[in-house]
Amino acid sequence: MTTPQRARRRRRRIIAATILLTVAGLLTGNAVMVSRQDADATGDSILRLDGRDIHVSQDGPRDAPALVLIHGLGASTRWWDRVVPLLAGSWRVIRIDLLGHGRSAKPAGDGYAIAQQGRRIGRALDHLGVEHAVLVGHSTGGYVATSLAEQRGDLVAALALIDTGPRLDGFVSDGPVGRLVEVPMVGQLLWRLRTDGILRRGLSSAFAPGFPIPQQLVDDTRRLTYHSLTTASRASDDYLRRRPMPDRLTDLGKPLLVVFGRRDQRWRSSSAALYREVPGARVEVLPDVGHSPMVEDPARTAELLLTFASSLPSGR
Repeated sequence: MTTPQRARRRRRRIIAATILLTVAGLLTGNAVMVSRQDADATGDSILRLDGRDIHVSQDGPRDAPALVLIHGLGASTRWWDRVVPLLAGSWRVIRIDLLGHGRSAKPAGDGYAIAQQGRRIGRALDHLGVEHAVLVGHSTGGYVATSLAEQRGDLVAALALIDTGPRLDGFVSDGPVGRLVEVPMVGQLLWRLRTDGILRRGLSSAFAPGFPIPQQLVDDTRRLTYHSLTTASRASDDYLRRRPMPDRLTDLGKPLLVVFGRRDQRWRSSSAALYREVPGARVEVLPDVGHSPMVEDPARTAELLLTFASSLPSGR
């Protein structure tokens, strides 16, 4: 090899190394920037709880018994929009955006642990003058509801869990987009480049195959920060890893309704049977419905919730 050839090869190696270092630097810088993003609460009806701004909405008569709807990971109060009109005729329906979600604040720090989220819900209900409530939790919201019942048994009259995984071994998948989001640097890059198409693919596992995803749910997902989504996800896994749901619920001894979609793509619908271990639990598996029955089949979901809630002592 001649001296000019060696020099050209050396220059190519230097250029290639420079490009790789530049790309690595850009990816690292983007990962740091995306991971540190935060956002303030928006809209009306904001409560200051534990130093955080939390969005709350209410429907129905203020003097009616309280039915509290808690959304799941990456979701918001809007996921209950289709079912609320069917519940608010006879119940005081309270919806709360968990920290990091919907119109609540999305800090880049801590505060996302399930116990903290549950305690915040309890403080919101105290502020609203609610002394007893039936809690309804969708997916991760079921862990928050259960945690609040563990902390404030006097406040929680009963629990209804909708497609809330009972144990980690029942988890199937949150789809390819969900898996990539958790990959360091790749996830932050994907988050920065997210389009409606990418978000819809990520949300598709939250419904039965082929279900048309409402645009407002896509828009709400876009408002999340990378930190709020991934930190809340890890908090959810940690809560379930420490103790499975049937054990927690058995110790609580609260009236329990469990609703599952047979076509759930995130949790095995067969795992719903594990809740039958809880004394007195009522378990309903809905055909042709995926992970989010209150969006996919609001009429049937509302019927189950109303029947359950009305069967409680004093209607609550």
